Amino acid sequence: MKKLFKDIHEAWLATLFAGFMSQTQNRQELYEFSNILFKHLTWIENDFIKQNIEYNYDVNQVPIKVEKLSVMLNDIIRRMELIESELDSCKDEHITFRMRSDLDYMKSVLKKMPDEDVSSAFNMKKEFPDVELSDEARDALTLFLFEETYKEYELIMVYNYSKANSSDAFLNRIYQILIDESFFHLRSFGQMMAQMGILGVPRSIMEEVYKFDNLEKFLKDGIQEEIGAKEECKRLADAVSSSSEHFASFFTFINNQENYHIALMEEALEYMVTNK
Repeated sequence: MKKLFKDIHEAWLATLFAGFMSQTQNRQELYEFSNILFKHLTWIENDFIKQNIEYNYDVNQVPIKVEKLSVMLNDIIRRMELIESELDSCKDEHITFRMRSDLDYMKSVLKKMPDEDVSSAFNMKKEFPDVELSDEARDALTLFLFEETYKEYELIMVYNYSKANSSDAFLNRIYQILIDESFFHLRSFGQMMAQMGILGVPRSIMEEVYKFDNLEKFLKDGIQEEIGAKEECKRLADAVSSSSEHFASFFTFINNQENYHIALMEEALEYMVTNK
């Protein structure tokens, strides 16, 4: 089952990042399929927890540098077939039946998906369509996107692990909101990376990042990280303001979203302290 879990994780990343590189209507379908694969991941994770089996989020680096989307789609189909061959390791017949059905349908759609040239997602031009960026703005935006794409992926996995291993409905509500917010940010930043020709899959997350012992310390550290992220967004909005009003307003929008993330973590922290 641990091999199955890892392969689902990698298939999810491959499908999600294929969505980033697509510039056509294929993108939405790839996003929907990546959502389904993430659900599969959480279902197997829940089965681990019910059986008291230790697990982690270690994955191999997923290769995505291709010229044609069809190459990526064939790789995703191969990954799905591998998952199907491993499903018997999960003894929950309800999970495996649902997963087989999902995989069969997704493979049939991927096999018919129109091809497209996606080489521009990796050309390293560091230019954004229809926007003239100064050298300062380009460098700031490139660094921000690399750092924040990893950070949002990390936060999805951290909050997912916390939610999966918690039976506290109050905290789980907050975790789910933060997961959803991080998905939105990851997709936004991933699409921007592809448009700038710098798309790359984040590195694997170290276990100690999501397997922490002190929730209060984690929340306090998380609040400081969000404050730091707000400052980065503010600096980036200032750096690109002379080049693009759209970029400036977008990063102000992201910056303001971080306010709510901080409020949620403060709410969780207050709850933890009150219910000691």
